[in-house]
Amino acid sequence: MDRTTGGLEIEGNLARIDAEVGGGLSVEIFKALGSEPRLSILRYLGTRQVPVNQIAHDLGMPASTANRHIAMLEDAGLVHSQMLPATRGLQKVVARRFGAILVDLPSDPQHRDEAVEISMPIGAFTDFQVEPTCGLASPSALIGLQDDPHSFYDPERITAQILWFRSGYVEYRFPYRVPLGSKVLGLELSAEVCSEAPMHNLEWPSDISVWVNGVHLGEWTCPADFGGQRGYLTPAWWPTANTQFGVQKRWRVGSTGTTIDGVALSDVRIGTLDLQPKQPITVRLGVRADARWPGGLNLFGRGFGNYPHDVELTIEHTEGRPASSA
Repeated sequence: MDRTTGGLEIEGNLARIDAEVGGGLSVEIFKALGSEPRLSILRYLGTRQVPVNQIAHDLGMPASTANRHIAMLEDAGLVHSQMLPATRGLQKVVARRFGAILVDLPSDPQHRDEAVEISMPIGAFTDFQVEPTCGLASPSALIGLQDDPHSFYDPERITAQILWFRSGYVEYRFPYRVPLGSKVLGLELSAEVCSEAPMHNLEWPSDISVWVNGVHLGEWTCPADFGGQRGYLTPAWWPTANTQFGVQKRWRVGSTGTTIDGVALSDVRIGTLDLQPKQPITVRLGVRADARWPGGLNLFGRGFGNYPHDVELTIEHTEGRPASSA
């Protein structure tokens, strides 16, 4: 991370706010974003560096108003400014500091310590079946050959930060780390994913499926294979015309069914998954060949895309009970 302060972490073009920490710059950011004129300035700036007087003119603001809003954005760390030579002396120019903000919301204190979180590198799959187009890449190079499923056997696959295939699946085995005597209440899986088209295609739907312990949780239709605009974490050597980033999705299985991003997905309940102590939890992500939209899958690790995460599994449970003495 470039820096960490007041609940704010900055990595490249991405900022992450831990609302649990609070205070510092994170509060200033929330205040700064609570204004349509300031949001208009951020939208207008995009990736450019623009003089203040041009911002005021193009957005129809008095110069004093534009300066006031820019000062608040600068205090929040959302933009930075500098004085540069102009035709007549110096002029103040402004640029955005990052292009995306992630907010981690506070958790319920009663359940904060009653969950196990496991992060799995995307290259640590234990089983796969993939069809071209397919491939893998590390932060620095392609792994094996493109469109060759045998590349998924390459020992370097463990370093993968992006992998893709037109149909099939990759499967991971997570350890069952629930304390002795605890009851599993729910399970949440999060991953950054998108469709898989040649290069990229913003109109390329794909029905992406998730299975846990062999149970199909359901399908989510991703609308596109996102590219043409740089992912915030995607390495510079990776062509912009290729897939750049995905969408971070969260599947949750609880006592009443399965949701995706809080929306009902299926009737699969936590008891259906047959989670057992000392047995791994298998998680499979893929695209069924008979899906309505068999548009492939891109899976991103912490070094590609927009989100600095691997495949994350959270197991929610009751408090463990100490073993009774004889």
